[in-house]
Amino acid sequence: MIKNIVFDVGQVLMSYTPENYLKNLGFSEKTVQTLRKAIFESTLWEAGDRGIISTEEIWEGFRKNAPGLKKEVQTVYDNLGDVVELMPYAEDWVKTLKEQGYHLYILSNYAEHTYQLSSHKMKFLPYMDGTLFSYVYKMAKPDREIYEKLCTMYQLNPRETVFFDDREDNIAGAGACGIHGILFQNHEQAKKNLETLLKRENGK
Repeated sequence: MIKNIVFDVGQVLMSYTPENYLKNLGFSEKTVQTLRKAIFESTLWEAGDRGIISTEEIWEGFRKNAPGLKKEVQTVYDNLGDVVELMPYAEDWVKTLKEQGYHLYILSNYAEHTYQLSSHKMKFLPYMDGTLFSYVYKMAKPDREIYEKLCTMYQLNPRETVFFDDREDNIAGAGACGIHGILFQNHEQAKKNLETLLKRENGK
């Protein structure tokens, strides 16, 4: 029986579109592509999610990745909260599930600086029974330990738990721990897949 519903944040409850974010800052197409590779596609970005080096070290690394664009990198840093926006359905969706009696949780790869600048947009947080943001615990999806940490922290039975994520490798990581996974492509698809799972597991 499904009792617990776990959400990723980026591209599930919040949009995450680095290229659009960079364009909205007014950079040229060439600068957008350079910064996208130097920052968002750098291994340092994952290091930020894992919280294994300091924010200052990470952004110094980004500046080195984009020589001649120190000012532009600083602009990205100062405005990073705008790389995510609340999905229009997010708050109502989690509120409805909460009212239906499900326990709700967040499991998300997230860097500290991004969290500090964007958490005020997470209108779904008051409905959550618990959260696990990767940087706090120095681990990240799809590593097995982060799913086990979530279950241990909140005493979740994996077979009673379903996880939404937009990445197949993260769904596979959850599945390896016995957690039901639903690959999130869009809200309507995700709702339908959840309804199908609940009918099968809960008879409703």
